[in-house]
Amino acid sequence: MISAGEFRNGITFDMDGQVLQVVEFQHVKPGKGAAFVRTKLRNVITGAVTERTFNPTEKFPPAYVERREMEYLYCDGELYHFMDVETYEQLPLNAEKLTDSFKFVKENMIVKVLSYKGSVFGVEPPNFVDLEVTEAEPGVKGDTATNVMKPAIVETGAEVKVPLFINIGDRIRIDTRTGEYLERAKD
Repeated sequence: MISAGEFRNGITFDMDGQVLQVVEFQHVKPGKGAAFVRTKLRNVITGAVTERTFNPTEKFPPAYVERREMEYLYCDGELYHFMDVETYEQLPLNAEKLTDSFKFVKENMIVKVLSYKGSVFGVEPPNFVDLEVTEAEPGVKGDTATNVMKPAIVETGAEVKVPLFINIGDRIRIDTRTGEYLERAKD
């Protein structure tokens, strides 16, 4: 059992038949009255985010989310196909099981397929990916103002804001959790 006082970011637990993951938590000790835990919780099946406060002594059973490494193979228009890297078993998934960060995943990339009690509910891409820029406006010589960004399209079709010095053909590193440009990729 997990008590609310032990909550940390990323912990999953079962509450009222729902599998919830702690997105944010804050232990609050007011000057007057009992302490409590303020949380932001995400339902891992539906993706809904709710805020709730708990008594630190409340206990919940842990929920074990299975994360299997799989290779993204291809999309046939409506289904996305993944292959288990150990058993070579293939798994087709609908687009609604994919998160917004999946737009940074290209074919043959290793991802984590998330399931709870055998039911797949999501796909987690790597935190950082290196992709090639396929479309970008050319930078203007002498235009070196700090923190000025321009839109660029990467090889997966996703749009990313990049600095002015990035050109077509450059490989860049992207944080898939935020969709932000980090740096030029080191080959």
